Amino acid sequence: MSAFPAPYTLALHQLAANPTGADYLDRAIASVRAAAARGANICVLPELFRGPYFCQEMEPRHFDLAEPVPGPTTDKLAALAGELGVVIVASLFERAMPGLYYNTTAILDADGTLAGTYRKSHIPDDPLYCEKFYFAPGDSDFPVFQTRFAKLGVLICWDQWFPEAARVCALKGAELLVYPTAIGRIASEPADEQARQLDAWRTVQRGHAIANGLYVAAVNRVGVEAEIDFWGHTFCAGPQGELLAEADDQLETTLLVRCDPARVTDVRNIWPFFRDRRVDAYGGLTARQLPTPDKAGN
Repeated sequence: MSAFPAPYTLALHQLAANPTGADYLDRAIASVRAAAARGANICVLPELFRGPYFCQEMEPRHFDLAEPVPGPTTDKLAALAGELGVVIVASLFERAMPGLYYNTTAILDADGTLAGTYRKSHIPDDPLYCEKFYFAPGDSDFPVFQTRFAKLGVLICWDQWFPEAARVCALKGAELLVYPTAIGRIASEPADEQARQLDAWRTVQRGHAIANGLYVAAVNRVGVEAEIDFWGHTFCAGPQGELLAEADDQLETTLLVRCDPARVTDVRNIWPFFRDRRVDAYGGLTARQLPTPDKAGN
């Protein structure tokens, strides 16, 4: 009898860009139903999947898109999760109260209950990514959720560049780390810079998989909205950083990936990074900046 949880199938829903402002909730529901019919157990939707990526501009009218969490969308997705027996990871624009909003992901367990939420911690403020105008930083540590099929950590887009967040999730026992994402190319940037950014985005997340011995998946949208060409390339990496599946930069698609918790244990046993961490020596990581060493290296 195996001591490990059973393998499960992860569905990564790369949805098309939304230049018209349509509500994609029904589109997402249909995509989850189709994935469940193909054997999916955990379904992950892209960042802010219901509508366009409105953060390209600073417009107070976009606050009207926000909703409570739990609320109407999570109610519908919870019912769907319970009906199909799947876990759904859904990124939403949360209204906590007037004047206080978050970029929030809800985790609906396979019995239809809300397993919990994660509020995006790292908030970008870049050209066409004006998120600090809309979102307060998340107000909790990086939670991990025990669902029917896997213990998963959920981070959101800009969070994916920070190794500290991935590490905390791993130390809390995550076997799978998912990143709902909305990221792409800006037309004004040179082609070689666009290529470097895509490669860096993929590489840093594969590094999180390796450093923490877990599965990592990033789920993006694809296509053009206003000035951003979302580059797709939704992918899943295994615990040694191996690419298990990757979408292209052209088409809406759903990737199905088999994940085996036993492999997480096997890799962590052969690469015992957690054993060899010098937890007594990392205090400086909590500082914004450290003193510059003198000529003697002190």
